[in-house]
Amino acid sequence: MAAGEGRFDAAVTGLGMVTPAGIGASPTWERLCAAEATCAGPVAALEGGEVGFGARVPDFDPVAAIGRRKAWRLDRHNQLALAAAAEALADSGLDPATWDGARVGVVLGVGLGGAATWETQHRKLLEHGPESVSPMLIPMLVCNMSAGHIAMEYGAMGPNLVTATACASGTTAIGTARDLLRSGACDVVLTGGTEACVVPSIAGGFARMGALSRHSADPAVASRPFDVHRDGFVLAEGAAVLVLERPGDARARGARVRALVSGYGASADAHNPTAPDPEGRGAELAVRAALRDAGVAPREVAHVNAHGTSTPLNDAAEARLIRRVFPHQPPVTSVKGVLGHTLGAAGAIEAAAAALSLEHSFVPPTANLESQDPEIDLDVVRKEGREGPLSTVVSNSFGFGGQNAVLLLSRA
Repeated sequence: MAAGEGRFDAAVTGLGMVTPAGIGASPTWERLCAAEATCAGPVAALEGGEVGFGARVPDFDPVAAIGRRKAWRLDRHNQLALAAAAEALADSGLDPATWDGARVGVVLGVGLGGAATWETQHRKLLEHGPESVSPMLIPMLVCNMSAGHIAMEYGAMGPNLVTATACASGTTAIGTARDLLRSGACDVVLTGGTEACVVPSIAGGFARMGALSRHSADPAVASRPFDVHRDGFVLAEGAAVLVLERPGDARARGARVRALVSGYGASADAHNPTAPDPEGRGAELAVRAALRDAGVAPREVAHVNAHGTSTPLNDAAEARLIRRVFPHQPPVTSVKGVLGHTLGAAGAIEAAAAALSLEHSFVPPTANLESQDPEIDLDVVRKEGREGPLSTVVSNSFGFGGQNAVLLLSRA
């Protein structure tokens, strides 16, 4: 397929980010570009556990962000999603008071949902009996409410979905949102991902399986993708929302198009519940599917935003597939060196970062990469970011269950 032949582009007209690097897309981008250290530190709720640190959104005040009434009724992952959606809509210039809500969809990726609420209410059940359990437990817990609350907030009455493909959830959501535009089901889709699971049970589960870094002496350097001394990921929280429209509609209303979502691919490893295929064969299928969908040859890809979790197995497998598919060695980065791993939100946050890379013609460095693993034969950007024209970026996301999702974004 020739480049662009039969391709469907979705215009990114709004971005909102709430991450451990800051509240808002601009502070997050600035911290990613500086890439000084992981936004991690001790977490009081994790004290006494096997791993007592993580990366939380700093100074997030849900009452200030979404109002007191909504704040007490929503789990933290929903609070973060609403805050990111508000920024994305303001950035897009769209006015929900004037749009046709039936033509507006919401697709959010969520991996685990209201884990903090579940823990709190389960503790109340054990200590004080069933009468102490909140009647808001279920709506605060279930994954679909992240998309539901955004729809309620803005009168979005079109398709309302949540995708749950583990750590690929946010990327799956954006690919699904693009399909809603391509099919004609929607004219606008708010899409992305959210997660807030820096809580004892989740941290304990990941720690017991050996997935978390144990670098407790200095959490700021614990997340180090592609480093020879990497020992696991840093558990983090966050959210990102992107506003997608058809490019023609965006141009007609004079909107700024920050980037284009031009390709999407998905696949399964069919290999292991938690470990990736060591050669990355399943993930490679998703990468090549995204390239075909966009009509882009591998050699045309200018940058790869890697899944790059800082775990020994994932980084090695991903490096092998990137080397096979992109022998021209495009620059590679992982923003998880700064942000840690935000699970179901990671793909959406990284898609937003990829869009900003295209907009600013800049590849952020991978934080904490001091000694690149000699088995990782990639051009990983480190120490300093890299300037230069970027035309296309591939953003990889892989999750437990062997679920893979990949986006190809192009310059507007």
